Amino acid sequence: MQKKYFHGILFGLAAAAIGLVLFFTGVLDSFEGSTWDMRQQVFAQPGEATDEIVIILLDQKSLDWGKEENGLSWPWPREVYSYIINFLLRGNPKSLAFDVVYTEPSAYGVYDDAAFAGAIDESDRFISTVFLTEDRKDASVWPEEAPLPPAVITAEKEGGRESQYQHADFPIPEIISSAELLANVNLKPDKDGVFRRSRLLYYLNDTPVPSMALASYLVGSSGKSDITFTPRNLIIDDKKIPLDKDGNTILRFRGGSQTHTTFNAAEIIRSEIAVLSGEEPSIDPSVFQDTYIFFGFSAPGLMDLRPVPVAEVYPGVEVHATMLDNLLSNDFIKPLSLPAVILITCIISLGAAILVTTVSRTGLNAALYVIILLVPIALSVLMFRMGTWFPFIAVEISAAFALVGSGILKYSTEGQQKRFIKSAFKQYLSPAVIEQLINQPERLKLGGERRELSIFFSDIQGFTSISETLSPEDLTALLNEYLSAMTDIIQDYGGTVDKYEGDAIIAFWNAPLPLENHARAAVETALRCQKKLKEMGPEIKKRIGKELLMRIGMNTGHAVVGNMGSHSRFDYTMLGDAVNLAARLEGINKQFGTYTMISESTYELVKDAFPARELSRVAVVGRKEPVRVFEPFFPDDFAGRKEDFELFSRGLELFYKGDFEKAVKVFEGTAERDPAAGSYRKKCQNLLGNPPEDWGGVWIMTEK
Repeated sequence: MQKKYFHGILFGLAAAAIGLVLFFTGVLDSFEGSTWDMRQQVFAQPGEATDEIVIILLDQKSLDWGKEENGLSWPWPREVYSYIINFLLRGNPKSLAFDVVYTEPSAYGVYDDAAFAGAIDESDRFISTVFLTEDRKDASVWPEEAPLPPAVITAEKEGGRESQYQHADFPIPEIISSAELLANVNLKPDKDGVFRRSRLLYYLNDTPVPSMALASYLVGSSGKSDITFTPRNLIIDDKKIPLDKDGNTILRFRGGSQTHTTFNAAEIIRSEIAVLSGEEPSIDPSVFQDTYIFFGFSAPGLMDLRPVPVAEVYPGVEVHATMLDNLLSNDFIKPLSLPAVILITCIISLGAAILVTTVSRTGLNAALYVIILLVPIALSVLMFRMGTWFPFIAVEISAAFALVGSGILKYSTEGQQKRFIKSAFKQYLSPAVIEQLINQPERLKLGGERRELSIFFSDIQGFTSISETLSPEDLTALLNEYLSAMTDIIQDYGGTVDKYEGDAIIAFWNAPLPLENHARAAVETALRCQKKLKEMGPEIKKRIGKELLMRIGMNTGHAVVGNMGSHSRFDYTMLGDAVNLAARLEGINKQFGTYTMISESTYELVKDAFPARELSRVAVVGRKEPVRVFEPFFPDDFAGRKEDFELFSRGLELFYKGDFEKAVKVFEGTAERDPAAGSYRKKCQNLLGNPPEDWGGVWIMTEK
């Protein structure tokens, strides 16, 4: 028994050493960061000061509103922002911070900058930005006219910390002289690119520069704050803020984007205009009373979206707001001290190794494995609730190594080494290796996902009769030539060929890789395919004596796409009603003498790029509701037949109304040169001979 204890202590200390070495060398940082993000996501909740913070976002809706209703292109004139400032100040907030770097004069001229600066001048609460950097091209001296932090800093800057910068990018002079305070907005992420930490105070050489969060706090407290450094804390007034080994604060996120009260810029501007016009604004300015306001960007094209623990896309201005929230609530996350990390790691590793080596019962051993591996998880949750970052991965890996190592020794001495290694490593190996073992086979498993697709079905007209006149060799050569040409076009426009069924081609867009404007790509493919086939026509006609014509049906809708089949043989394919409709439309071309037909859902997505004429409202086999179908064209081709299409449209309206006699006369005008008009002429004549009892304007298809 003493020997088992000795082996247990030996393996426990070795496992603890492995985990701690990985921890101190930073190897585990990315894994630890990921587990920390999960803790943040699960336990995120509002703090005491969350309701005191308001965020104004210049989002995509605001950009669209500015462009569509006011003709504002990006960048907006700075005078526009004065409307935002003026309205927000009506509510008497404690501070107003603009997370926008104005380093260059306005492209709209001196008056624009003057108007913006004039709005800033009206308040003693406006905070602008400075961008601290190591770029030697930028300034290294704090401008005389620039305001300094309204605080008493009673300790010298910490040496060796990343808070010291040699250079800075300042805003234009008009803003420098008008702002109450300048704040640094140069945030730095962790090594994996996620923003989990930040600083409250920086230095430009010997000049203290607050973060935007600290600047908002200082302006809101009217400059009565005292700031003191200690080795592990930053003390601001009565708030002791814990720092990590690099001097950063660890942020406690409250939730996803817009957890704080949020308005978009367009709402604010419209409200100010309403006030100036003597009307009632949509937002009551009193909602900003005694709040800390942050203004920033969230529109994707404005490049201020960042990954944070609670969201992959998160406006940068909300990181500053989160920091102020933590400061006001005094609940920044505290890093666990290094002595505590070492002690806990050793205790858990030693306990795991000793228990496994000394307990003989298989069932109890299995329970020990589960319990011991759950201990770091439970500790990480408990400490998070206490406001402490517990390094879960390092302790968990140490425990796993202790379990695996001592277990291997135990089973090897009992003659069961091989069986144990297989089971133990499968369960307790590092997360990275487990991911590789688990993820790779999944790529070959059956399964699919629901996704919006643009679906393409094509078929050669009269191919059966063509094939009967050709030898197998000539038929194969013709098919290969045709399929190769069409496939090249499909793939050039990002499509995926599902399968070939004889002369038929089935393809789709937006899977497996997402494709923006997939409907447009699909329709352009269809038109390019028709054009290519027409170019190939003379040569093919010489060989087979007939013209080769292709019918195409297309639809856009949701379908299940993925690996389907049996466990031994499967294809990456698609299923669903949207797929069936695309197949039906290909065949419906026969009824109208057309060769390219798209559904209404596809047309709505491409109508700005490709003109089309409405062909019909058809009721296809297998669907209860009728479908509007269209024939798309390249713009030049459509323009060349515009008069015929206008005449066709008038006839179609008469057909929908059930006025078949007038419709026949209209279609008569183009029936000889437009097969679709000829089809309607014949259809109307049949309906005149057999009037329908209940006419709904729908052409009912009786064949697939």
